[in-house]
Amino acid sequence: MENLDKILATIDPDLPTLIVTTPTDKKIDLLAEKLGRTPLDAYEWLAGICGFPFLAKFTVSKDITTILPEKLILEYVCLPIDLENGRQGLIFGWPPDLTMKKWIRAVTNIECEYCLGPAQDIRRLLNDRFGVGAGSFIDSEDGNEGLMAKVEAVQEDEEAVVIKFVNELVKQALNDRATDIHFEPQKNSLQIRYRIDGALVPVSLPSNLVFYQAAIISRLKIMAKLNISERRRPQDGRIAFRSGDKAIDIRVSTLPISYGESVSLRLLNLNEAPVELESMGLGEKQLEQITNAIQRPYGIVLVTGPTGSGKSTMLNACIRKIRDPEIRIITVEDPVEYEIEGINQCQVQADIGMTFASALRSILRQDPDVIMIGEIRDAETADIAIRASITGHLVLSTLHTNDSAGAVARLCDMGLEPFLLASSLQLVIAQRLVRRICPHCAKKANYTPEQLEYALRALRVDPAQELVHRDKIMAGSGCDKCKNGYKGRIAIHEVLVISDKIQQSIIKNAPAIDIRAIALEEGMQTLQACAWEHVKKGRTTLEEIMQFADKNNMEE
Repeated sequence: MENLDKILATIDPDLPTLIVTTPTDKKIDLLAEKLGRTPLDAYEWLAGICGFPFLAKFTVSKDITTILPEKLILEYVCLPIDLENGRQGLIFGWPPDLTMKKWIRAVTNIECEYCLGPAQDIRRLLNDRFGVGAGSFIDSEDGNEGLMAKVEAVQEDEEAVVIKFVNELVKQALNDRATDIHFEPQKNSLQIRYRIDGALVPVSLPSNLVFYQAAIISRLKIMAKLNISERRRPQDGRIAFRSGDKAIDIRVSTLPISYGESVSLRLLNLNEAPVELESMGLGEKQLEQITNAIQRPYGIVLVTGPTGSGKSTMLNACIRKIRDPEIRIITVEDPVEYEIEGINQCQVQADIGMTFASALRSILRQDPDVIMIGEIRDAETADIAIRASITGHLVLSTLHTNDSAGAVARLCDMGLEPFLLASSLQLVIAQRLVRRICPHCAKKANYTPEQLEYALRALRVDPAQELVHRDKIMAGSGCDKCKNGYKGRIAIHEVLVISDKIQQSIIKNAPAIDIRAIALEEGMQTLQACAWEHVKKGRTTLEEIMQFADKNNMEE
């Protein structure tokens, strides 16, 4: 290792010191940057210097703790692996120094060959085996009594341990592309789950995490600048978090539950490129319809769907589409999720009486051309929005309904006059998110004609016309990049244009089913049909879109 330090010093005199202070997962990135090479080339260069083979792929030994104690595995970030001809190996993300080699020889009687491998892959496997942040906590080999004694002996280090664990947990969530982290106290444990591509995934955790539950919740509240002594009322806050070159805005919500406080974190990556309207997965006709509606000088455009369906992303994509120095755009949101340059964004503060309705009244005195309302939640907000749209303003907002036609019934239920709604409503977009097939492991899916016909009928798609596309259907088989065959999400849409005929139906207070029937006659593409188009293009799977199937439409 001393020779390695000398070689590193020839690249940059400060490099040996920087390597020591850099986490194992990031050492190779630092070296690659200094060498001006890719991480893979840097690993091969490092392997040649140290005389260790570099293995991009490897097989982990079945019972790793019989070869090396858990404590050393976690501390040295290494894994016992099986090599050819029954040989035993140890794979490291960074070459072990002399002290590490001595300890390994002292605790194992097996002759092991040292190898290098991708540090991030090794860390991921360690997290799967021992739990995220396991290296931060005291080992539990002595049982509960021994563990409690150790905990008492290191009370002064508890804060540092918890800080390290929380940071590792958030970093792992970012690596796994999670959008949310949920901390859920149970009777005798703390359950932590990530939401990845819309699905909840339990996090593997250290067995002795139970002794740190209160400290972890308190740490999160301190980071969010919340009152740690207040455990009876919900609280909301935010955390500015940085991981490497990523700036993350974390929205924090606490809720008192039976066994403590549930804490939910919403992760917003501020470095991600903003989503443009053209990249939302819209069909050509749908994109044209939406573009025409948001370029009008007045009227209301609504985006509907359940929580987490991407409504705010769609609104912000629309704002970016029409943003212009000659147009004054003001938004009122709760909270402001995406900052848009050149736009006046206002956040609701209900605790001081600044609600959507009260903010809208003030906004109308600010001479806006376009108003974006985060959500229409009540009759007062809906009434002000409608009247603003018929007095020369374009209003964009969201609403919670199951489909596009249901938005009309929902607004009428709020007490709006049908004739005012008919004259102001221009377009309703119903939106959902489906998981995207992982491009690294996508392969052709095999369905019989009978299976596909059954699915198409459930989706209200004509099997006679669409069965010819059976060979285009893809599925993800699962790989190191995705684990379950999916990576990322894509939106599906249903765009309802308020035509003259639909306006007349709204004035007559027609039910949503009648409005939907007229829209279908006029060529509206349903959510199910839009989802099927994505399947034909290899973007998602048939299993994923079957959640939108109309079960009542299937023949017995």
